[in-house]
Amino acid sequence: MTRRERIFLLFFLAVLGAGWGITQPLSKIAVSTGHGHFGLILWQLVIGSLLMCGVMILRRERLPLTVRALRTYVIIALIGTIIPNSASYTAIAHLPSGVMSILLSLVPMVAFPIALGLGLERFSFRRFGGLLLGLAGVCLLILPQASLPEPGLMRWVAVAMIASACYAFEGNYVARWGIAGMNPFQVMLGASLVGAVLSLPLALTSGQFIDPRAPWGAAEWALLASSVIHTLTYTGYVWLVGRAGAVFAVQASYLVTGFGVFWAMLLLAESYSPYFWAAAALMLAGVFAVQPRRHEPLAPGAAMKETVR
Repeated sequence: MTRRERIFLLFFLAVLGAGWGITQPLSKIAVSTGHGHFGLILWQLVIGSLLMCGVMILRRERLPLTVRALRTYVIIALIGTIIPNSASYTAIAHLPSGVMSILLSLVPMVAFPIALGLGLERFSFRRFGGLLLGLAGVCLLILPQASLPEPGLMRWVAVAMIASACYAFEGNYVARWGIAGMNPFQVMLGASLVGAVLSLPLALTSGQFIDPRAPWGAAEWALLASSVIHTLTYTGYVWLVGRAGAVFAVQASYLVTGFGVFWAMLLLAESYSPYFWAAAALMLAGVFAVQPRRHEPLAPGAAMKETVR
């Protein structure tokens, strides 16, 4: 790899981090007018499906509809979007966007004990230490009275962590049982379509359906922007994995957290206590400890969902 190529890949990695990072404050804006999570998830999946259809057409690929493929779509739709996004949209209505960004950095730390239980990883003191650092960061975030804007927000931190747990389980599911011989683009399109079908009755019966014909404001444009950015950055991430390797691409997890906090400060004028910054430092140190070293291969399929969203 030439120096110019490496500089380009580092720049591309930074763009991915900035793109994924801005989806958190955009989500905060999307819930600001009272839109329910099922309605937001439905249109997020519809927009993502349309964009991924375009990607599949450009790649001249078809969507597999075998029993194994359909099972994969349903599972990924549930644990990769509907359940975690329901938790995220619910929590971010109450928590600062920056707090949500650093909580999502817990994904690789939560994934480690799950991988141990599934036999995908061997015990490592280094990675176990990273898990402890992450837990210490969470404690520092929620225990001191000066860490969160209000003491009563602690329960929403627990809700937000449901999303991290789902993403961690999703990555391990892919690593353990695979994706039915498909590539990540096919899985993402199939899961988005299935997720949209599942979300429609949930949005209608809960009264959370969002009529796209209604006048658009900041919340609706934020949802559209977040959905488009997520699809584009995910597509770029998959390309980067193939071009530079999963171990290089997974470093986007640091940038997602950092940019998420930066965008929250810039777009939402959020400010944080010293406890927040200490918690963020502990969690990022934990992420560094649990990440695979350059000579350690990722488990099969883990590259698909290794970074935070």
